[in-house]
Amino acid sequence: MDKKPLGRSGLHTAPLVLGGNVFGWTADEATSFAILDRFVELGFDTIDTANSYSTWVPGHVGGESEAIIGKWLKKGGKRDQVQLATKVGMPVQGESGLKRAQVEKHVESSLRRLQTDRIDLYQTHKDDPETPVEETLEALGRLVKAGKVRAIGASQFPPARIRDSIAASGKAGVARYETLQPEYNLYDRAQFERDYQPVALEHGLTVIPFFGLAKGFLSGKYRKLTDIEGRPRAGGLKKYFEGDRGLRILGALDSVGGRVGATPAQVSLAWIMAQPSIAAPIVSVTSVAQLDEIAKAASVKLDKDALAELDRASAT
Repeated sequence: MDKKPLGRSGLHTAPLVLGGNVFGWTADEATSFAILDRFVELGFDTIDTANSYSTWVPGHVGGESEAIIGKWLKKGGKRDQVQLATKVGMPVQGESGLKRAQVEKHVESSLRRLQTDRIDLYQTHKDDPETPVEETLEALGRLVKAGKVRAIGASQFPPARIRDSIAASGKAGVARYETLQPEYNLYDRAQFERDYQPVALEHGLTVIPFFGLAKGFLSGKYRKLTDIEGRPRAGGLKKYFEGDRGLRILGALDSVGGRVGATPAQVSLAWIMAQPSIAAPIVSVTSVAQLDEIAKAASVKLDKDALAELDRASAT
């Protein structure tokens, strides 16, 4: 399976990254273990999580996803077969931000929960405007130099702060951001393409976008508002039914999928993989069956006519 480089880090990833946000939430420990086993069996290698997963669940304090991944690694001995990506900066147990002390404290907690001596890709989860980028990058740079982190990336940062961070890294002679993790999919594409893609291409940042299936909408399983009633993400799915654009995109996915023999989810992810600067979309699944279906996206090839049809349907 072909792999794409994650910036200049020396890391490479297969065409899909497994999202760990569901581990310990909508996927219990046994199901999470089965998904992780199957992911590796299929030839994929990069697992993305965060120290804040899953603080939004009543009774959770954060770190639940990392802890499950750590138990899986210990049980199966697959550490050298995978790349671990996690994040710091979101609120966890009353603390948030990217100050030096917080970065240094929380990386140790993540390493302990993951039961490993290194994190392959350590990402700043959210910008902290109260902390100078120089302070954050010096802290991250020390982690890279110490071998606790192999490479660093940014998620949900304003474009200007990404540019400032890269400039600060060069001035200080420390590790720079190599990856960018924004929201990007056929429906939510305008902001990335306007504001973030130019930065990524200018600085050679590799993009590993989240919500590649628009919280499940682009899988095609939600065709009307009543389909989302009672779903964990029902509130976030409502916007996709505003106007006719969402259903227009689903129609194009059905059309293209019929020609290439693929499901709407597979076509949606294949479209992302075909975009400039994209290494691999992050996908979350709650069953092995879902993973088996999603994984086939890596072999779906879209010609220029298919890409053009999808672009027209998703134009804003």
